[in-house]
Amino acid sequence: MNRQTFLRMIGTGIIGTTLLPDELLASPSGVKPKISLQLYTVRNEIAKDLEGTLKRIADMGFKYVETAFWPKEISLEKAASTLKKAGLKVSSCHIELPAGDNKEVFLQTAKAFNCKKMIWHGWPEDKRYSSPEGTKELIKIYNEAAAFAKSNGLEFGLHNHWWEYRNIVGGKPVYEWLLKETDPSIFFEIDTYWVKVAGFTPAQIVKKFGPRAKLLHMKDGPARWNDKLAEDNPDPMTSLGKGTQNVPAIVGAAQYADFLVVEMDKVEGDVFQKIKESYDYLHQKFKLG
Repeated sequence: MNRQTFLRMIGTGIIGTTLLPDELLASPSGVKPKISLQLYTVRNEIAKDLEGTLKRIADMGFKYVETAFWPKEISLEKAASTLKKAGLKVSSCHIELPAGDNKEVFLQTAKAFNCKKMIWHGWPEDKRYSSPEGTKELIKIYNEAAAFAKSNGLEFGLHNHWWEYRNIVGGKPVYEWLLKETDPSIFFEIDTYWVKVAGFTPAQIVKKFGPRAKLLHMKDGPARWNDKLAEDNPDPMTSLGKGTQNVPAIVGAAQYADFLVVEMDKVEGDVFQKIKESYDYLHQKFKLG
């Protein structure tokens, strides 16, 4: 199942690798980020066995998950109760922009999962990112979304793909527009894999975003451009630490991150094994949990 089908169902780094884990994770607050799992990784498994899938995730050691969209037969209430039964909390929610009828869904989702961090998933590419005027229009929409979230006691964030880094608008990448022109209350969930695919060094980007990089999507694999990406057909991804990503550098740059969110868009073989290996890598190497 690719991303489009899934959505349709609901109608090298700047920090060396020789530093010790505690040095890598020295943050201004002194609090290390927690590990979460983006449930898009197990979308097929959830469709077959919601309760069993969430239990397996919890048994691996995960205490948090990031929600995406659920199969149409799974209500928010059912999803929330099953997460609670499995002992899992929600770190963040991927959600549609709060406009029109989506405003109520936005609020219902936050309430159901007792979650304040609401993130525009950003798929698919909006062609307005091809011009300064279009980019400014989107920034206005994001600022309005942030204001709506804030007025309801919530936080609004943006999640990137590759185009925010590949698209050059007005002489600079789109991400620079977003960082400079969006409301300061908007946080960013930096997908480090797509940053590398776009030709940037993830650790440098994370450091550049500073306190606004509140969450990171952590995934590994070839991280190279693939002409089939626009068709939502990326190269298969690997367990963290087994691909081309400089994970220690990324973790070291994540001084302000609340969560490191494990995700794999596409895998070959046993997805649960790769999830477990990724959790163990972050937990054992960096003493995260």
